[in-house]
Amino acid sequence: MRVRKRLLVGSLLVSAVASAAIGWAIAASGDGGRADDTVVIDGSDVTFQQPSLGTNAAIEGDAFPTVEVQTLQGDAFATAELLGQPLVINIWGSTCGPCKAELADFAAVHIEYGEQVRFVGIDFLPPSDREEEFARDRGVQYELYYDTNGEFITTAGISAFPVTLFVADDGTILRQTGQLDADRLRSLIESDLL
Repeated sequence: MRVRKRLLVGSLLVSAVASAAIGWAIAASGDGGRADDTVVIDGSDVTFQQPSLGTNAAIEGDAFPTVEVQTLQGDAFATAELLGQPLVINIWGSTCGPCKAELADFAAVHIEYGEQVRFVGIDFLPPSDREEEFARDRGVQYELYYDTNGEFITTAGISAFPVTLFVADDGTILRQTGQLDADRLRSLIESDLL
């Protein structure tokens, strides 16, 4: 009987620790329920950025990665075909909280600047109707491609999302950012690409 009590107590302890770890992981990966990420520290507004294990390589001034990505239908598309005009390249995925938050802003700014700047979304997840619908439901009407094998993000040194690349018509990456809102996106287009 004593062995069974120890086994029961041990099992309950392991279950409690596992439940706490799973709960923490779910809470850490979610949107946090906040409308924005502004916090006040010592009387100043600052933006909180969730810590990330990944660090993106500094690629400003580098050449835009010319690799193959995929269309929704699974066909190969060479990113070299994008060059020749100013580009806003947003690397995103539906499982990324900050990516979700900025998609509607990108859709709105695309409507304003789409005649002058080519907007492209590159999803780090494989092509699927679910991913496509996710972006379209948030107003995205620009081109979407999929980095199924990770070649684009690997070549660009990207490990944390979202990332937006501002690319000159000659293929030089002028700026690399994290999460953007509509006002900041407009400002960077005006200063870097127009």
